[in-house]
Amino acid sequence: MSTVVVTGSAGLIGSESVRFFAHLGFNVVGIDNDMRSYFFGEAASTGWNRNLLKETYGDRYNHYDADIRDQGAIEAIFKEFSADISLIIHTAAQPSHDWAASEPHTDFTVNANGTLVLLEATRQYCPNAVFIFTSTNKVYGDTPNFLSLIEQETRWEIAEDHPYFIGIDESMSIDQSKHSLFGASKVAADVLVQEYGRYFDMKTASFRGGCLTGPAHSGAKLHGFLAYLMKCTVTGETYTIFGYRGKQVRDNIHSYDLVNAFYHFYQNPRSGEVYNIGGSRHSNCSMLEAIGICEELSGKKLNYGYTDDNRSGDHIWYISDVRKFQSHYPEWQYKYSLRNILEDIYTAQAARL
Repeated sequence: MSTVVVTGSAGLIGSESVRFFAHLGFNVVGIDNDMRSYFFGEAASTGWNRNLLKETYGDRYNHYDADIRDQGAIEAIFKEFSADISLIIHTAAQPSHDWAASEPHTDFTVNANGTLVLLEATRQYCPNAVFIFTSTNKVYGDTPNFLSLIEQETRWEIAEDHPYFIGIDESMSIDQSKHSLFGASKVAADVLVQEYGRYFDMKTASFRGGCLTGPAHSGAKLHGFLAYLMKCTVTGETYTIFGYRGKQVRDNIHSYDLVNAFYHFYQNPRSGEVYNIGGSRHSNCSMLEAIGICEELSGKKLNYGYTDDNRSGDHIWYISDVRKFQSHYPEWQYKYSLRNILEDIYTAQAARL
């Protein structure tokens, strides 16, 4: 049976990938050293999820507590499975704007150098495998903030006759904008993935995600918007809204829908592709709108504060245009709406508390 390598395998998208492909009968190799607990504290540790995957899938899941920056360790894993590897799903990352500025070297080496290590190991030991990278909409920097936005009662919005009303597509420039150091390190990785596809004719794709979310998210203050928001609503922990009067808009895609998109690409791969992927107009909300749904589902009021200081480079409004991916893979469809997503997160949060 083919082997799927998943980096960040105990995280949100990584663990969803493990479950998805293990259920299909693949042998899954997970690489995850719980750097999330280093980034965001023990409360954000993914150790619980790693243990759950081991218990659930047994011999079908091989876990390696390795750092993706460790070239020797990664090459040893790839050499062990070599030509049996048919797919690499690279989700491991330092994922926070704010944290990146506190340790720029760590952020860049994890996001950029780690990706290079994985791409080169793929080229050396399994060059025919499909390589999928979870990139980010932050590669566009703060360019979306210069769109003609309209303030409404609960959200910022864009005019219906605007070319980007359906969502932002892959034609938006990544140049001349403020990315945050996190965004810059992800740009480097994103371009590397494209280049290995084009230069070495490998089957690679960068999926530039909106807000990726779901029940397996170990939400933290600096990362995991909906999961952390629901956690605070349920526990009574104080939540802070950063700027834009709480009307900033994000599109949200369930981890299952994203991994299902990965599966469609895997079945009919291309070289050096780029896709914007997120909830699109199908699933999006402002901060204020998300708070309302969290309060409704939990039956509790969120204890929150507000500061005018928005996070540097943060988006005021971002909705993904997923039509390019849909045109290449027309059989892919969303399974989860915004409310479905929050119901799933609420159920999972309540069970873990």
